Formats: sequence, structure tokens, C-alpha cells
Amino acid sequence: MKLQLPFEVLFILHTLQQAGFEAFLVGGAVRDLIIQAAINTSGERLATIDYDFTTNAKPAEIQQLFPENFYENTFGTVGVTHENLWQLLEKQHFQLPEQKLTTLYQSCLAKEHQPKLIDLSRASKLHSSLAAPDQTIELPKPKPFEITTYRADGAYDDHRRPTTVTWGKTVEDDLMRRDFTINAMALKIPQHNLEEIFAHKVIPPTVTLKSADYTLVDPHKGVQDLAKRVVKAVGDPNVRFKEDALRLLRALRFTVQLVMEIDPLTLQAIKEHSPLIAHISWERIQDEFFKMLVSPLPKRGIELMDETGLLAHILPELLEGKGVEQGGHHNTDVWTHTLDSVDHCPSLDPIVRLATLLHDIAKPRTQKITAGKITFYNHEIVGSRMAVKVAQRFKLSKNDTDRIFTLVRYHMFYYQPHNTDAAIRRFMRKVGLENIDDILDLREADRLGSGARKTSWRLEEMKQRMIEQLNQPLSVHDLAIDGHDLMKALNLKPGKQLGDLLTQLFEMVLEDPELNAKEKLLTKAKTLI
Repeated sequence: MKLQLPFEVLFILHTLQQAGFEAFLVGGAVRDLIIQAAINTSGERLATIDYDFTTNAKPAEIQQLFPENFYENTFGTVGVTHENLWQLLEKQHFQLPEQKLTTLYQSCLAKEHQPKLIDLSRASKLHSSLAAPDQTIELPKPKPFEITTYRADGAYDDHRRPTTVTWGKTVEDDLMRRDFTINAMALKIPQHNLEEIFAHKVIPPTVTLKSADYTLVDPHKGVQDLAKRVVKAVGDPNVRFKEDALRLLRALRFTVQLVMEIDPLTLQAIKEHSPLIAHISWERIQDEFFKMLVSPLPKRGIELMDETGLLAHILPELLEGKGVEQGGHHNTDVWTHTLDSVDHCPSLDPIVRLATLLHDIAKPRTQKITAGKITFYNHEIVGSRMAVKVAQRFKLSKNDTDRIFTLVRYHMFYYQPHNTDAAIRRFMRKVGLENIDDILDLREADRLGSGARKTSWRLEEMKQRMIEQLNQPLSVHDLAIDGHDLMKALNLKPGKQLGDLLTQLFEMVLEDPELNAKEKLLTKAKTLI
């Protein structure tokens, strides 16, 4: 099996082994390299690989070898950034390429980005007040390389972190403490192979290793479980989940992220220990949950959370949708429709996927049956308030909480050809230009989750009309006059009257954009005071 690695990884192994220490690539990186080698023959590498290392060198010894580092924990992990590693290479007189990005991160540059409907930089007649934002794609900062001393963990009193840590003697000691067999593998590259690679001081873009060039340490048969596509705990699953309750969610996340199944004994242990998730911070839960939402199988992830009892602890509101009939064009209950919708969501933004999951969250609480007809009046209003509480529970930022509120609150938008341009502009202003594409993705998911086609002629016409409005004023700040102009011309003082006057003028401009001229607005203002 051929493995393709970036030179930085090999350089870290080379540096440690040259100093007389053992060194291994370990954990998820080994798993992802094996998956890549098995399914990908095009030479591309997985852009999500994080490279971690384990060694018998103690933290102080690691720090001596990599002088620019950070060591801020008690678990034997020293971090080395890519920038500092480049500096070390330069000091050792390696020939550096002009572009200091490895293939791993160059893949981010080539990533396909869906064209946006609301792309101000492409608007042909952009209103002067709507400055085009900087749409430069900013590459994510690569995760620092983490080098950890072999260790054996003590008791886990808080179901999250070991109370004590002792240094292990072998790599097998280190692999014994890991969560799942597919993450409990290590890769050893003999030093003589590394010496050949770095002998000429020329940095290769990547290095391809044949099976004879490395040794795989796999005491828990992780390769076998990868081949069987099974997520299985290392050793006794009951012990693993009692040690660290976050592993309950991680098992589900790996299952849907890697499109695998869960070992029966591991699954049973998750069910038995699901209440332990209460010991985990919401920030950590959010991280795992979001990874599930943007996985290839988000619906399966939610179903597994329900099956194991984790959903009742994390997002119990969803369970209220089970058995709640909808009627109309819907042929499934709220629960099924919700899961089908998130499965069809075209956006890979976890906030949009979460909003899709929550868009009908209030239907069970607003359902009424009148004369045999099922209704959910104002479910989007009630749902937006519920969604905010969920966002706060997950410790989302204010900006992301506001986005969730907006997407749920206005997901029921309705368009008819007779809608005026002013009505289109009001919708755009209400939702926010930055949220238009997201709410359209939610609408597509909602339609597909209902069994309908992903779009309609009405929706497509509405999109075109929104594009046409990009050169129109969309907020009070876009008016051709401001408060100072009104105070000077009408002898007004700052206060509520001034704000109300500006609002009235803005509403008039929405109806008739031709009024947005200073003299015309001042004339109108005189008739309003």
C-alpha cells in the first residue's frame, strides 16, 4: 500500500530519530492515510488530515529539538507550528520553494466554491452605498503539529481528562489508551529511508512510500476494522466511555464521517453510558455535533443519537416531532421530514445545516386541527425563539445565533409574480444580504425533504428579481440624505422624531427608488413634520 506524505511530517520523524529517539506518526493521521491509499488513486490527499506524533522523548527533549514551540499542558504534548518548522528548515540550509504551502494545504486553494446568488463583487450596477466586500478566500491556518511523549493515563474522575499521566515505555503503551481501533495505529519510517530523502537538502513537494519503506504498528487490528468499516472501541468499551464521555459522540461522528458501522458491543456500551455526556462541556459537544451535521450522512447521525439515547440529552426538542402529522404536500411526520431535509441540505456550513435541522422545531407545539385540517400557524416565529435557545445551549457566538434566528424565522418566505420590487427589497433587507444564499439553501433542503423538486419557477423568478435589486437602497443608510441634512434644512434636533422621519422616508424610497435624491427627499420630509 503506497502512502503519500508531506515532507514536514518526514522531517519531524527524521529530527527525532536522528537525535536517538523513537518516533511514530500516530492516530487519525494513520487512519486517513490508509483510507486515502485504499480509495484514492489520483494522487490527491485528504485535506482534513491532522498529523500527530508520539515518541519516547520527554517534553523538554522535544523542545530542545524544536526550539520554537509551545507546551501549555500536563499531557506531554509539544506543539510546533508550520511557520516555525519552516524557520528550522531554513536554518539547516534546506532549499526552500517560493510557495511555502505543502500539497495538503494547496488543496484548499483549488477547492470548488459554489457561485453565490448575492455576490456584490459581480453586480454590474452596484449602488454606491453597498461597498463590495473583500471576497478573498482565506486559507484556514493549518493545525500545529503535535508531538506527544508515550504515556499511560491514570483514573478519569471527571469522565473527560485523566487525573494523572505517567510516561509510557513503548508505543504499544501509548496505543492502549486510545479510543477506537481505527485510531490506535502508528507508522514507523526507518531512519535510513529518511536520511536518503533529506540528504540533498532539497525539499520534495511530497514523498510516496511503498510498503517496504514503513512499518505499521497495529496491535488492536485497526486495519482489519477499517476494511470491515467498523468503529470499535479499544479494549473494553465500557471502560473507554467511562474514561472520556466525549467518546460517546466521537464514535457516532466517525461512523457517519467515514461511512462505517458501529461494533455491536461498542454500540451497546454507548447506550448504557449515554447519560455521561452531561459531564462534557457544550463547546466540545458542539464541535463533534457540527462534524456530524456536515458529514456525508447527517440523517444517520441524528438517528444514531436517538437510538443511543444521546439525542435526549443534547437536542430533545427534535424528538417532539415524532408522529406529528403534517398534511398538505407533506407525506411524512415532522421528525422524518426534518431528518430528510438536513440530509438534502446543499450547504456544508454547519450553521445552515443546524438551521435546517431546527426550521420546523416548533411544529409540534403549534399544531392545531380545525375541521380536519392540520395547521402550524406561526411555527416559524415560535421556532426562531426555540432555535435561539438551542444556539445558546451550544455556546454559539452572537453572530451565529443571529444567523440561526434569521434562517428559521424567515424560512417560510413566499413569492408571487405580482410582488412589487419594494416587497423584494424588503425581504432582502429583512433577511440580510449575507443570509440570502443560506436561506435559499434551507429552502432547497426543505423542498427536497418534503419530496418536492429542489426548486420551482416561482423561486427561480424570485432569485432573478433579487439580483436585479442589488443596485437599490436596502437600508436607511442608503438614503441620499442623513440626519444632519434634515436637522439643518428643517431646524430639527436629534431625537426620536428625527429617526422616525428617516424611517418614513426610507419606506417611501423602497416603494419608489426614484425619490432617492436629496432635494426630493427634503421636499417630502417637509410634508411629514
